[in-house]
Amino acid sequence: MTTEIDEMDKKIINILIQNSRISFAEMGKELNLSRVAIRERVNNLREKGVIEAFTVVVNSEKVGKQVSAFFEVDCEPMYLVEVAQKLADNENVASCYQMTGPSTLHMHVLVDDFLSLEKFINEELYALEGISRVESHILLRRFKSRRGLKL
Repeated sequence: MTTEIDEMDKKIINILIQNSRISFAEMGKELNLSRVAIRERVNNLREKGVIEAFTVVVNSEKVGKQVSAFFEVDCEPMYLVEVAQKLADNENVASCYQMTGPSTLHMHVLVDDFLSLEKFINEELYALEGISRVESHILLRRFKSRRGLKL
């Protein structure tokens, strides 16, 4: 179900995407609204589920996760959900999505180094029953990484 949001809500969301720590007063000055009006709009967006959470974006390389890899994992259909849940629970898996195609999961993995990546692939990925194919891609350089949906 789509939620209607007006242009001011879009502006508020875009500001929060850039800096979720901005105060309601600062945002109000920028948008020419009162602090109370901003707070009410943000609370309304949260209640409607438009804003799911306020969070921190961590630079994975700065905390030791030097290798970023993307995987396409084909599963036998009867194992798809079980494999996806096990991978989603793995601390190295940053994201895991079911995509169109032959029961394919797309996954982003962050690990300390190539030895850790090899260990993840051999001991945690290949060990799962129901996987029929794994294709991996190592990130060389990031040009853009969107933190939220710009409206």
